[in-house]
Amino acid sequence: MSIKRAHVGVVVAILAAAGAGFVVARATSPSASAPADAQADEDKAVHVKGFVALKPADAPAAGVELAQVERGGGIDLLLPGRVAVAVNAQSVVAAPLDGTIVDIHVAVGSKVAKGAAIASIRSPEGGAIRAEVDAAKAALEAAEALDVRNKHLFDEGVIPRQEWEATRAATLTAQAQVRAAESQAAAMGAPTTRGVAVIRSPISGVVTRIPATPGSVLDDGMEIATVVDVSKTELAFDAPPASVNLIALGSPGRGALDRRRCDRRRDHGVAPASRALVERYARIIGSAPPPGTAISGRLVGGSGNVLTVPSESVQTVESAPSVFVAEADGFRTHTVVPGNTSNGRTEIISGLTGDEQIAGKGAFLLKAELGKSQAEHDH
Repeated sequence: MSIKRAHVGVVVAILAAAGAGFVVARATSPSASAPADAQADEDKAVHVKGFVALKPADAPAAGVELAQVERGGGIDLLLPGRVAVAVNAQSVVAAPLDGTIVDIHVAVGSKVAKGAAIASIRSPEGGAIRAEVDAAKAALEAAEALDVRNKHLFDEGVIPRQEWEATRAATLTAQAQVRAAESQAAAMGAPTTRGVAVIRSPISGVVTRIPATPGSVLDDGMEIATVVDVSKTELAFDAPPASVNLIALGSPGRGALDRRRCDRRRDHGVAPASRALVERYARIIGSAPPPGTAISGRLVGGSGNVLTVPSESVQTVESAPSVFVAEADGFRTHTVVPGNTSNGRTEIISGLTGDEQIAGKGAFLLKAELGKSQAEHDH
């Protein structure tokens, strides 16, 4: 009987302990779960539907490139082209007179400043020009001496005023002849008394060609060297003649070197190149690749108001075509109605105004991040 009572006592003690534990758990449970509930409330507050918290400045590092919404007439052409030196950025340094090359002071690839010596040339014509300068200076010196003497005689009343005025006019004429002779000599490279003239570069740039060599006999106007200012370049594209009417001067475009680099441009000229092609020239807005680089250009013809975006910018979000539009703190989805697709561009019929900056290449990463955020929020 005592054993039975002992068993009953043990069972009662266990039940009492369990009840006390339940009471303690109930008492402590709200305070333990409070941080978890607060974190859940915070996640709900941070999550915004259709928004990815990635600042545009940080987007390239995340693999998302920014793009612009462009306008056009609905005609999209891809044109082959090249980077060319602008017409006003190159100079053919030629011999200003007949003669023999004495020395070449530069080499191909040399950087030269404006006025730098390119070559020296010896010419009998140069010697004659220098002789004319010296003769003009001698005549001026004699005229000035006579003018001073006659002025003194006129002041003393020895000669009439007319005689002094004649010598004064002769002095002014001699001064003009000196200026003319010196200008001609400067244009010819300022030859020395031995007829050696130094030919100088009219612009700053890089020497790209030197067809002449020491000892070469050149006629007036023959090329000595070519200097190019590589900082002034333009894009030249070959387009079919039928596209000429689609090109509007001043219209924007984009020249692509590869998938990683693009240069914006603005058209400034169209010229015939052959019966089958016309050349389209564009000034570059921004950085430029080296001259001679092969590129491709995209022409949006006409002057219509059709909005286009990179085709990879259009993503399907919640079963609707959407574009991620950049905002100050991230990217927000805008539902759009896409139209035709051509050459990597998609028309946008509605949903955008045309002034937005959007996610281009890598937009699918924003879509994945948005789906991940939505799944975590729902969970």
